[in-house]
Amino acid sequence: MKGDAHLYDGRSAARHAVHVELSRDLQALVITGEALPEPLVWPLPDLRALGDHADDRQIVLARHRETEDESLRDPARLVVEDPEMVAWLRRTRPRLNRKDLRTGTGRRIALRLGGALAAVALMLFVILPALADTLAGLLPLEKEIAFGRSVKAQMERFLGATEVGALDCDAPDGQAALDRMVARLTEGQDLDYPLEVSVIDHRMMNAFAAPGGQVVVVRGLLDKADGPDMVAAVLAHEIGHVVHRDPTRHALRTAGSVGLLGLVFGDFTGGAAMVFLAERLINASYSQSAEAEADAYAHEALLAAGLPPSALGDMFETFRSEFGDREGPMAHFASHPQLSARIAAARAATPEGLPDRPVLDAAEWQALKAICDGRD
Repeated sequence: MKGDAHLYDGRSAARHAVHVELSRDLQALVITGEALPEPLVWPLPDLRALGDHADDRQIVLARHRETEDESLRDPARLVVEDPEMVAWLRRTRPRLNRKDLRTGTGRRIALRLGGALAAVALMLFVILPALADTLAGLLPLEKEIAFGRSVKAQMERFLGATEVGALDCDAPDGQAALDRMVARLTEGQDLDYPLEVSVIDHRMMNAFAAPGGQVVVVRGLLDKADGPDMVAAVLAHEIGHVVHRDPTRHALRTAGSVGLLGLVFGDFTGGAAMVFLAERLINASYSQSAEAEADAYAHEALLAAGLPPSALGDMFETFRSEFGDREGPMAHFASHPQLSARIAAARAATPEGLPDRPVLDAAEWQALKAICDGRD
């Protein structure tokens, strides 16, 4: 059996027309041509087919050979074009598509992959948090305040606002009650930020702190709270985030981790989901620690204001009745610790015999609950 082929010698880009035929003992391919000073003999057991070509009518062969590379292949390539020989090679050579690797290659790959993963983990869990903490301390206050206002504006747009401030609630009596609540919680404290506490009109039961001293209460929280002390407890918690600069550090950590994970996973189908899940897992650990510290700050701030930390536990009970507790494997992806543990901690922080001095009287509480009434 013989046929036409082309040979690339692996040393130049030249394409040589050659003839190939089986040896007399049917154990090798003999390659001859004008460009070859003498015939080349490639034993059949050494033949390996390459799969990186588009024409199924051809077969590209390399020769198994000891090399300095991890892939044990001779650099020369033989392109066989004769249909009969192509069919015969594919039919009779079961080792044709074998992948040859140097002994120990799998172990070396595993070690290098492990080293790469360790480096990524070091970046995500050690270097990025430390860098974010440092940058948060270096960020000019006016820049952080401007950033926080933009975050609040984005949150309003997410909740359906068509322009900045469209959801702000500022009924005079309600605003006065809110200011009194904040003043009692912060009396005697030297905060690094000028607090900007506001209420936005939406049925969501929530409150959040944004960079630069922005604290936002969503109307749904006022609707669901049983009394003003519960709202004050949530505000104390969010002020704790402000004091610890958690929103700024979290934003910097998230930006860094998403960027790094995007480089690791790349932009392929499912890659975005992997980045999202990994980012949520990483930042859940950041957030759970920050939430625990903000809870502890709230306990102390409430006691200093003559208010019971158990009010925070009461608010968490309301959250649990609405959303349930964080249990099971998905608790790792929650940005907050389990509510049952936080409720127990809030109640344990409340001393017996604490005088009952609500943060607002009945009229002020009703004014605060109605702060969004009459909004255009």
